[in-house]
Amino acid sequence: MSGCLHPTACRLCAAALIATASHAAAQSYPVKSIRMIVPSTPGGSVDTLARLVAQKMTASLGQQVVVENRSGSGGVVGTEVAAKSAPDGYTLLMAYGSHVINPTLYPKLPYDTVKDFAPITQVAVQPLLVNVHPALPVKSVKELIALARARPGELNYASAGSGSGGHLATEILNMMAGIKMTHVPYRGSAPAMFDLVAGNTQLMILTLITSLPHVRSGRLRGIAITSATRSPVVPEVPTVGETVRGYEVVVSYFLLAPARTSHEVVSRLHAETAKALKQPDVVERLARDGADPVGNTPEQTARYIADEMVKWGKAVKASGARAD
Repeated sequence: MSGCLHPTACRLCAAALIATASHAAAQSYPVKSIRMIVPSTPGGSVDTLARLVAQKMTASLGQQVVVENRSGSGGVVGTEVAAKSAPDGYTLLMAYGSHVINPTLYPKLPYDTVKDFAPITQVAVQPLLVNVHPALPVKSVKELIALARARPGELNYASAGSGSGGHLATEILNMMAGIKMTHVPYRGSAPAMFDLVAGNTQLMILTLITSLPHVRSGRLRGIAITSATRSPVVPEVPTVGETVRGYEVVVSYFLLAPARTSHEVVSRLHAETAKALKQPDVVERLARDGADPVGNTPEQTARYIADEMVKWGKAVKASGARAD
């Protein structure tokens, strides 16, 4: 008579076989190319970072990591594609700041930001810069706050759109400093920056790498950095937190996999990504863009995402922002 004679023994045997198969699959992973979805257009900061990481992972994994841009709806389109992909380690998502903003910004998403993803690592963080037009008579956050209190609602700040990082970073400043500045949304950072340089608006919070050329040319004045510590790229520029205690806003980038991707595959991807982020040429390239590599654990990344969703969610609700 064949088969298992005892039900408990059968279950144990089955569990052992599954565990062995899972381990064997993880040991051989990857056996084909991996696609890394970037939910934005080519050429931006998240795309540049993804291609840098993909190049290093291709070399270390022995299989091509191909970046695939799926832009639309503030990152929702590409994120949905990743969320609904097979949890086999062959589809990854390079998420960015919108990932933690969209759950509150959109009334309904076609995926669950937490339940539908397995965090691999927080790849990098990038601070923003508070830029003012030179005609505005302020050279510090303290002076900006004083002027905004003296002229409530009269100072206009530009952003790349309703619910964008720059919009919400300014709303967080409004809340924490007890001031009111008026939002002027644009369709993208380029037209917003153009109008700021022209003097049609007075303030804009934008990524350091995008702001610096205008600051160094004298077309704008950079008065503060939004990270908790000063940036080595502009060490002379103070942080907003030096005036407004507790203020810290950074753009984060996360590498995620679809939920139910095996622990072994996630661990392998985390190890390879963390190793890539320590390579001198990667550190140097990120530093040029004012970004810092992270490479923390999947568990730390999950906690960070949860905390960021709360922080940005408060800013979205306070601002009344809705998806365009």
